[in-house]
Amino acid sequence: MKLNKTIPAALLVSALLITLSACEEQGPLEEAGEEIDNKIEDAGDAIEDATDGN
Repeated sequence: MKLNKTIPAALLVSALLITLSACEEQGPLEEAGEEIDNKIEDAGDAIEDATDGN
């Protein structure tokens, strides 16, 4: 009996995740998060470059 409810629920969740992941527009928080990620990565690269010479 549980299987009869579990399979449709899993299919519904899968369909929702696929639909949501197909969205191409980014909101302002996603853009800010990407910008922060890029800045942190740049800072890490700069630190790595600075310590490579020693």
